[in-house]
Amino acid sequence: MYLKNLRLIQFKNFQNLDLVFDQGVNCFFGENGAGKTNLLDAIHYLCLTKSAFIPGDSNHIMHEKDFFTIKGEFDLLDKELGVNCFFESGKKKRLEVNGKPYTKLSDHIGLLPLVIIAPDDTEIINGGSEERRKFFDSMICQADQNYLQKLIRYQKYLKQRNALLKRFAEEKRLDKLQLAPYDEELIQLSKEINQIRRQFLKDFLIHFEKHYEAISGAKERVGIHYKSQVDKERFSLDFLNNVKKDVLLKRTGFGIHKDDFIFTFDGQEIKKFGSQGQKKSFLISLKLAQFYIIKEIKGTKPLLLLDDIFDKLDDHRIHHLITAVANKEFGQLFISDARPERSKEILSQITSAYSSFTISNNTVREIE
Repeated sequence: MYLKNLRLIQFKNFQNLDLVFDQGVNCFFGENGAGKTNLLDAIHYLCLTKSAFIPGDSNHIMHEKDFFTIKGEFDLLDKELGVNCFFESGKKKRLEVNGKPYTKLSDHIGLLPLVIIAPDDTEIINGGSEERRKFFDSMICQADQNYLQKLIRYQKYLKQRNALLKRFAEEKRLDKLQLAPYDEELIQLSKEINQIRRQFLKDFLIHFEKHYEAISGAKERVGIHYKSQVDKERFSLDFLNNVKKDVLLKRTGFGIHKDDFIFTFDGQEIKKFGSQGQKKSFLISLKLAQFYIIKEIKGTKPLLLLDDIFDKLDDHRIHHLITAVANKEFGQLFISDARPERSKEILSQITSAYSSFTISNNTVREIE
């Protein structure tokens, strides 16, 4: 799979832009703030219907304008797909493939798989449980539409139950019969989502451990442990018995929205005890495992976006990534870098065929 071209209208800092890409490596060069990441984000929109960095579609409209358009043509297993994403202030976002609009944007997820590695990814390790759930959920959703629909239903019922809990708290009362339909759905969906997460992690670990061993030289024994309230035999009973506390806190305290994925090395939690080098190796291994498991499940290589990561990685970890590029393990690759000489030197060691673009003053120029 590869992206043939990209057109932007009033997206972030680009008024009107048309780009044509190489099937292999494409580089965006420019100073910090020039808009390199915005180009990667536009590609993310076409594949996953939203920004990779900033929530809220209105935040991506050019200043003092009222809409944006992102268009791209993809080659997916020798089939051409034209994707058009349009958003106007105060209206619902639209996404079309070959001129046919989606009724539900979620139906698009997984059609055009994508993996992005960005500086803020360190939050997957250093942040709270929500960051790790988000990482695994977004990955599984690209691989499994059934999982995505279950997750959407879960969030819908959770939101409705929490609204009821808040109302009960304000009215100083409790109606268990009114909560019962939501309880039943959330308990059942928690069990189903838990099972899918657990099976996915089992397959994911095969790829993860392989890449960590290659990057670190197998110096530590690493692991990812899925921690879930659902695994307790009394989960259903505990969920129901927690209702008074739920009303007091105005939110649901049990369910898969409380799950965590614990990252360890040699039996210790890497978040607390890992060195910066160990965390970098762990993170790159997570992302490479994400790429390879999606490739395995979808039968096509995801687009790979590398956003200013050369500043965050040392030579050893960069070498591991570039070796994979040289061995043609990846498909189409997009790289952003504020220091073009660095990327050119790295890429010259493995390939002479790549496209590069320089970004300055809200314009993009292809470098011959």
